[in-house]
Amino acid sequence: MHAESRKPVPRPLIGLLALYAVASLWHFSHNAEYIALYPHMPAWLTREKVYVAWLAVSAVGLAGAGMWVLGWGRAAGVALAFYGLLGLGGLAHYTLALCSEHTLTMNFTIGFEALAGLALAASVAWHFARRLTGNNEAQAHE
Repeated sequence: MHAESRKPVPRPLIGLLALYAVASLWHFSHNAEYIALYPHMPAWLTREKVYVAWLAVSAVGLAGAGMWVLGWGRAAGVALAFYGLLGLGGLAHYTLALCSEHTLTMNFTIGFEALAGLALAASVAWHFARRLTGNNEAQAHE
């Protein structure tokens, strides 16, 4: 694969990437540390497995960032959008128990991660859609 011309990551994407990384770490660490208090969690899911899952999710984001640095813009965009969409996985908590069965902090970390991830994925999609349509304004911000 040939590297595309290297362009700096747009600042809004850097900000959303950082925001989602923090939200993801916060939710996963809260989930891991208070796993026994999360309603109806499967018995096989342990503190350690939650942290391993966070490492796997984070690896997708790191891979996307690395691809960007290498100049692989399209692949980076796909990886970063996917990374953001992984934040919606936290909503699966609500398939096990209602919002009212979770604490305020649980609900906040789940929602924060989901919204930050969705914002990242949408921003990446918007950025690449504008690049593909040749919008010079989007390219000027890079």
